[in-house]
Amino acid sequence: MKKEALLLIDIQDVYFTPGPLLLYKPKETADKAAQILSLFREENKLVIHVQHNFKMFSEINKRVKPIDGEKIIHKDCPSSFLNTDLQSYLSENQVEKIVVAGMMSHMCVDTTVRACQDYGYEVTVIEDACTTKSLKFKGEKIPAQTVHDAFMAALDGMFAKVVTLEEYFENKE
Repeated sequence: MKKEALLLIDIQDVYFTPGPLLLYKPKETADKAAQILSLFREENKLVIHVQHNFKMFSEINKRVKPIDGEKIIHKDCPSSFLNTDLQSYLSENQVEKIVVAGMMSHMCVDTTVRACQDYGYEVTVIEDACTTKSLKFKGEKIPAQTVHDAFMAALDGMFAKVVTLEEYFENKE
């Protein structure tokens, strides 16, 4: 059986705070991430929290707060691998499969999941435990749900298996 780790990417207070980084349905998303986190803790599996180094509101959200023994990766770039010890930590712990939840779908989640391919990891993305925000392109607003769906569709198959939380739990049985 392949060793599996949970990677929670940037589920931080800045994304719950009114302003330019407020995401689409952050509470609902974080609640789903908390459910997968509970499962990994119950099964005594490896949990890794990724925390982007924001100047303000940078704390990991209370719904998925790390506990003693859970690794925290601090980063300055969209990729959780770039200039961090994530790859060496995964390698030391003989991880082959990574389950991903986090924020933002179009940025750090996408970049990190794609980077996993460079290291040969089998990746599952819990799509409803990820979220993003609306974007603008060519003067048009692209709704957050459309942005999220487009990035999940792009990842699914080639870079990861993209499933809902419910589908993930069904496949565990």
